[in-house]
Amino acid sequence: MTALATTVNVMHHAFRAGLADYRAIFTWKSWLAGWMVRVIAQVAFFALLGERIGDDQKTFYLLVGNSILVAALTGVFSLNMTTAERWAGTLPLLVASPSSPIIVFSARGSYLAVDGALSALAALFIAGPMFGMDLPWPRVVAVVPLTALVALASYCFGTFLAGIVFRFRSINSLVVLTTHVSLMAACGVNVPLSYYPDALEWFSRVLPVTNGLLAIRGVLDGADPATILGDAALEAVVAVGWMTLALASFNQLASRGRRDGSLDYGA
Repeated sequence: MTALATTVNVMHHAFRAGLADYRAIFTWKSWLAGWMVRVIAQVAFFALLGERIGDDQKTFYLLVGNSILVAALTGVFSLNMTTAERWAGTLPLLVASPSSPIIVFSARGSYLAVDGALSALAALFIAGPMFGMDLPWPRVVAVVPLTALVALASYCFGTFLAGIVFRFRSINSLVVLTTHVSLMAACGVNVPLSYYPDALEWFSRVLPVTNGLLAIRGVLDGADPATILGDAALEAVVAVGWMTLALASFNQLASRGRRDGSLDYGA
């Protein structure tokens, strides 16, 4: 079996293992009646804040931003994978296996990107009409792949963070909370980027969500296609960049863990 075929086979089985974990957490009924109700309530909360201001434009801005944020936050949950594997006692086995840990982790949690995209789209297409937001047909179809791109970029970012938590597990909760707040505050979810200082605006451009969200807002607002494609391309570059960093750092961190014995689940 060639190296490529072996890698694909490992990723296939890792994805199936992750999907089995997810099925143990959710059924379709609990996903719809539990998770989706919670997501729609969260988006509606921010939309209601916009309504209290008395401006439809602000309401729709908050609604779109917080709907797409769901895709990002779900994707970033991938940073919990290494901690879960450690406490399950399987992390040393994964690191000792012939394949690279990053291949296993990146494939095993990829269902999170799918879940994030579906959740975000459901929130947007349900909460949007509830608050009277226009979803222009057929332009709105372009929102689907753009949301998937945001979810993928966020998952790549979360995979990179998983490598950091891989070595410094004591900061796992801090990293999760800081990441969630940072994405909400810095990526133009609730406040336009033009309100930020120039340095923060530039910083936000290298985070997932920012460029993809701009592209989605452009689709809904009827912006120039070139502008939309430009923002989408930047989001794709951000995704590739974070996954490249994950690939570069993960194996090195795993090697250090092997040497100092910090991979045991009780360590």
